[in-house]
Amino acid sequence: MNRATNLTELPALTADLLNTNGVLMDNLFASLWRDIGMNTILNRAGFTKRSGTPISEVVFSLMLWLWLKKESIGMFARECLQDAMGKDALYDTMNREDLDWRKYHRLIAGKTVQTLKATGKKAYVVDDSVLQRFGKKMPGISSHFDHTFGRHVMGQQVLTLGLSCEEGFVPLDSELFISQTKAIPLHEAFEDGRSMVAKRYRTAQQCTKPEMVSAMVKRALNAGIMADYLLADAWFGTKGMIRLTQETALVPVLRMKKNKMKYRLNESVRGETVSQELDLQALYQHHIRKNWEPIRGQKYQAKTLDVELNLAEPKEPEHWVKVRLLFVRGCPAEETKTTAGKHDWAVFLTTDKALSPAEMLELYSMRWAIEIDQPCCLHKRVFRKLVYRFHNRFDPGTFYSPQYA
Repeated sequence: MNRATNLTELPALTADLLNTNGVLMDNLFASLWRDIGMNTILNRAGFTKRSGTPISEVVFSLMLWLWLKKESIGMFARECLQDAMGKDALYDTMNREDLDWRKYHRLIAGKTVQTLKATGKKAYVVDDSVLQRFGKKMPGISSHFDHTFGRHVMGQQVLTLGLSCEEGFVPLDSELFISQTKAIPLHEAFEDGRSMVAKRYRTAQQCTKPEMVSAMVKRALNAGIMADYLLADAWFGTKGMIRLTQETALVPVLRMKKNKMKYRLNESVRGETVSQELDLQALYQHHIRKNWEPIRGQKYQAKTLDVELNLAEPKEPEHWVKVRLLFVRGCPAEETKTTAGKHDWAVFLTTDKALSPAEMLELYSMRWAIEIDQPCCLHKRVFRKLVYRFHNRFDPGTFYSPQYA
């Protein structure tokens, strides 16, 4: 007995567009392609093709495939492209080692930022996510701890850098990180060890995540995509990230881990300055626990503490910088008279001591743009979502065979 075939579930934005009267998907894509100047961007990125279907048509079709979220390239070519282009042309393009997808994506991101005309506060946002992938023959995957499931899973860890502003979020760069645990090597060597794909594979294997973040931030600045702040969650709350902001003149707003990192607190006792080096737990117990202050207009209590942090590596001369720590917890509910637990607090760090608690929290909230797509006008939102999908599929994953993508 033949079972009913389930139709592919389209993304909500795609479905809305298709259901809107007077909107034709192919016309919309053609308009976006022309307005952004994609043919010019392809030429600047060095995308060429000697024979057969022009490279611009192949990339255009790949972008349509990503937008429609078809299960496979073969199904997409058979149902959507029909006789216009075969799946081999799409696979051959994805398998090419010489194409610089990072440069292509950087040019698109720069054009998108110009289109958004971002104003006001702008911040680089750093985040990592684990994409589960299965198969013993899939190279480039390894074991990673996934906080969503609370266990180790096999897959790829994608490190992403984006620009967050009032107009929305634009992904700027990314890297794949391959851990040393259960890593599956390549089955065949690259045809050219000097190719872009081979270089990125070595980066994924040999570089640490802080080193990757540093390189991505500096590439974005060199490309003219400017920001004022650097935002990241507790995993990136390290001395290395703070040193990066010192080198690039960015203001960090980082959530910090409650680890054993020492902060120097200077206090005046009987007219003399007394210095103590304490970790976050000790600072909380002695200076924060009974001194919470409400944040006006918000359901939080907070307390700031100005301390010093030594950014020097071991065996290097000391390098102390002044930082502001913001301790935050939720306000107790009035109707239930419950109190916040002793562990229900978080700490944020910045080097700008002029920032108030409300301003620090407002800035850090811009980090959520990397998790949740912010709305903007239809034309910009369509292209921005398209760039995001193209970035997630091709830019980080160019060094493994696309049939496993």
